[in-house]
Amino acid sequence: MAGSLCDIPDVSVGHAQDAEAQTGCSVVLFGQGAVCGVDVRGAAPGTRETDLLNPVNAVQKVDALVLSGGSAFGLDAASGVMRWLEEQGRGFETGYGRVPIVPAAVIFDLNFGDPRVRPDAAMGYRAAQLASRAPFASGNTGAGVGATLGKMIGVSRAMKGGIGSACVAGPGGLRVAAMVVVNALGEVRDPDNGQRLAGACDEQGQLLDLPSLALRAEGGAEFSSGANTTIGVVSCNARLDKTAMTKVAQMAHDGLARTIWPVHTMSDGDTLFAATTDGVAASVTIVGMLAAQAVASAVIDGVSSAHSARGVPGLATLGGE
Repeated sequence: MAGSLCDIPDVSVGHAQDAEAQTGCSVVLFGQGAVCGVDVRGAAPGTRETDLLNPVNAVQKVDALVLSGGSAFGLDAASGVMRWLEEQGRGFETGYGRVPIVPAAVIFDLNFGDPRVRPDAAMGYRAAQLASRAPFASGNTGAGVGATLGKMIGVSRAMKGGIGSACVAGPGGLRVAAMVVVNALGEVRDPDNGQRLAGACDEQGQLLDLPSLALRAEGGAEFSSGANTTIGVVSCNARLDKTAMTKVAQMAHDGLARTIWPVHTMSDGDTLFAATTDGVAASVTIVGMLAAQAVASAVIDGVSSAHSARGVPGLATLGGE
């Protein structure tokens, strides 16, 4: 499956990163705003403005979504996106000015690059400036720059994670796409055959049986609380409301469960947003089903495209790409 979020009408994506510090952020902009829901399944999330996405709350559309590295510090990137949107005259009209609506989620990547450098408002502003509808590189891009995976038996055995994207077509012109930053405690498996693709590896780059090693660990494995997290955005062109998009976000997590093992752990803050730009009459069940498919494909894309960095092996490099 190919494609990206930019295959959805009125959606553009921008990335910014610090190549030396190995961290970054990714921004999704909606030209006319998008109806959005969210579902947080991991036990250690870092998020901003997710409460307003509850269907009972007043704001009906978001202007942008931010995915960022930097742990909770990285939420500051959304402030820069807000500033850029305000300059464009975008946001929720209050009668005293427009307030851009920019929910965000972060991964923990302080254990990979320079922990003193995190995505900030300036980086978020730059990502918004760079947003376009052009195809973008998967893997070591934006919020995926600092992503790693397979840390269940320690960071020293980890492999490189990354950002991935995919789009799937449905009936009647429906399109559902996903962009996911894979930064998991667990390993990644092919959803079609269960084959282990990436996770923990030895000094020769050979994959280890991560779950079995963790289960056999004397005294139990020591997991870093919250030092992981897979986050993402699902977008579509379906005519659905906030309640329906919240359900789509819930169903989209099936794509994580099909590819990441284990997922939604006490050490992950797995969060998925689901946003629609309207247009096509569609069943929430069909959209949710396709969302899970797109998320699973985006996970595989992000991991398959990840190149080695800072001595951490990436599947794209090991595969000779």
